[in-house]
Amino acid sequence: MATYLLLLIIAASAFSTLNADISIDCGSSESYSSDDYSIGWVGDDLYIQHGESVELQSSKAIYQPMATLRIFTDRKKNCYNIDSEKGSKVLVRAYFFYGNYDGKSSPPKFDLHFDGNHWITVETSADQLVYYEAIYVTKTDTISVCVAQTFPNMFPFISAIEVRDLDSKMYGYSDSNRALMLRRRVAYGTKAIVRSTDDFYDRIWVPAVNGDDFTVLTSDETFIEVSLDDSPPRALFQNAFATDSTSTSIQLGTNLPTTKVPVYMNIYYSEASVLDSTQKRSLQLLVDGKVNSKPFIPVYGTAGEFTLYNLTANSDTTFSLAASPDSTLPPLINALEVFTVSDELTDGTNSDDVEGLASLQDEFDVLKDWGGDPCLPSPYSWDWINCTSGSTPRVTALYLGSFGLSGVLPDFSSMTSLEIIDLHNNSLIGSIPEFLGTLPNLKQLNLAGNDLSGTIPSSISKNKKLKLTVTDNPNLCVSGKSCKTASVDTSGSGGSSSSGGRKKSKLPVILGTTIPIFVLVWVIGGVCAVLHHKRKSAAIAAGNVGQTGGANKPSGNPQAAQMQMAANNMAQNVINDFIMNVHEQQSAPEPVYNDDQQNHLEEGN
Repeated sequence: MATYLLLLIIAASAFSTLNADISIDCGSSESYSSDDYSIGWVGDDLYIQHGESVELQSSKAIYQPMATLRIFTDRKKNCYNIDSEKGSKVLVRAYFFYGNYDGKSSPPKFDLHFDGNHWITVETSADQLVYYEAIYVTKTDTISVCVAQTFPNMFPFISAIEVRDLDSKMYGYSDSNRALMLRRRVAYGTKAIVRSTDDFYDRIWVPAVNGDDFTVLTSDETFIEVSLDDSPPRALFQNAFATDSTSTSIQLGTNLPTTKVPVYMNIYYSEASVLDSTQKRSLQLLVDGKVNSKPFIPVYGTAGEFTLYNLTANSDTTFSLAASPDSTLPPLINALEVFTVSDELTDGTNSDDVEGLASLQDEFDVLKDWGGDPCLPSPYSWDWINCTSGSTPRVTALYLGSFGLSGVLPDFSSMTSLEIIDLHNNSLIGSIPEFLGTLPNLKQLNLAGNDLSGTIPSSISKNKKLKLTVTDNPNLCVSGKSCKTASVDTSGSGGSSSSGGRKKSKLPVILGTTIPIFVLVWVIGGVCAVLHHKRKSAAIAAGNVGQTGGANKPSGNPQAAQMQMAANNMAQNVINDFIMNVHEQQSAPEPVYNDDQQNHLEEGN
């Protein structure tokens, strides 16, 4: 028995590792299991750090995942990024429960996006849970779910997100480059919601309301065979709605929008009883009163499905299930799914730019919380970039001035459409990367107010088309015959002072005068000491001569006098040399840069 349990645990663990299903309780930091449908929920800490977490206060019982939400009061859009496998078919569901969290009794409206595509304009309710669902094939290894403010003073929020992996054969008549947007999923004859405990893919099947217009049929078969590619749960086929006569049809509610859109519809059915030789149940779909399908016959104990696609419709279009002319029994239905078909899904921002932006995010923590597609959908790009228009946009500008960046610039040379790079007033260190000078479209590069060091690469200094700003980088040197700190104006516009507020450094001048003067004083002191020593030696020599007798002559030794004179001359020459050196250093002109450098170095902003 113990071995059997161990195998079950290992199998469950392997399944959970391979299955990328996730249920995120937005605004919560807890992980727990919901008793309602045995769903494991996790907090959103690992998926987003921006926005404000809010816990609802209500006297009514609230489904636990809806008891918290996350609200966003800034940025064009805010996104959750969820790992997935590129090319996998997924179901993504987003929940919104307002619950009057702000006490204003004013449920907001805002946009919902996925993977750079516009999803829908969310219209929240004062006291009703609203959710939206999309089924599609992923184009990258990340799923993004984003909310964006579209109306003044209406801040977007989100309560929960769920992602479910689907079998690749499911919803096989849909275009893999388009998404199916759920409008209605209903189970006829059931008394409760059917989902995870019965549906392996955790679709939500809502019980249909019977206004006493239909007869509820219960299948005599306890085990229904389901071998359909769309894998509807077996529980759907235990009950069905049927009309009372063959002349009465079943009107299908679709919840379609007022504008005409492409439609994808699944109708599920199964015969509830064993029929005798005189009975026959045959169905056909009518659209606006006209037959739109061949007859299809429910089979006892077996699930059947009819799929409608390649049709446009709106809320005025009528869909009905009727008995075909040779049917002796009225129509029945077990379940219904209605989708609209999206426009063609975007491939997203150019992959080279996405790669470059990812390098920046990997290097700088402050950028890691920006998610979703960088440029799409327009105009909801990241706040600090500019993008071209089109289905596969390019990033043309990085506006990261005063962004709190700290560290070394990574390689983002793949972003070849960049025209403007503004990185001023950060804490960037290290040398200026060579690749910045090789970006073919770069026109402006602002690196002012950082802690960059080394020399400016020749690929930049020789680029006459590039406007470069490097002021207020104390350790940065301009390449050339001499090295000059970049805190001195290196503008190509003529030499006005740096607007960065930093004064010119006088340290070189101070050191250039102080050190020679110090040496000069030291030399003079040394010469004086030598002279004093020589005089003392000469006096001693003269004293010795007088004691031994001799002619009446001037005191002193001729050799000592010559030495004294030589020392005097040497001291005078040393002093003159040092005075000339100091004078030359103080009057030396500022270094002159060649024309190439002056053409592209600009004043700091």
